Amino acid sequence: MGFAKLSLTGRALRLLAQREHSRLELERKLAAHVEEGEDLATVLDALEAKNFISPERMAQSVVYTRSKKLGTARVVQELRSKGLDDDIVRAAAEQLRATEHARAHAVWLQKFGSPPTTPQERMKQMRFLASRGFGGDVVRRVLQGREDEDFG
Repeated sequence: MGFAKLSLTGRALRLLAQREHSRLELERKLAAHVEEGEDLATVLDALEAKNFISPERMAQSVVYTRSKKLGTARVVQELRSKGLDDDIVRAAAEQLRATEHARAHAVWLQKFGSPPTTPQERMKQMRFLASRGFGGDVVRRVLQGREDEDFG
């Protein structure tokens, strides 16, 4: 490849330039590159102190990119797998719930476009939306063609 040997900080910055990463993701990706005398935790602490690693930005990035195709449950699962703390995950979930019906309807419309005509087709559509992480009540409302209602 011809690249000069990168420091841990250089590798981390290169990863962060491509997309937002959580601290846990960087730890996993950089662990194999730690050499004797290097301290990964110190490098990550320094990047966090300079706001290069931001859990809030990471969460917003995932919500922005993944919420177009996935329901709240799947996006929350992804946020947790990235090691983000519960407060950040909860805030993202609240933000997603507000648009859950509209997002589910858009995904359904793009995939199917018309209401099911047979029980088998209805189950197929329900399974599809559920596999994308949309909740059962939202799936039922989408397939019944009901508008989003405020249950609050």
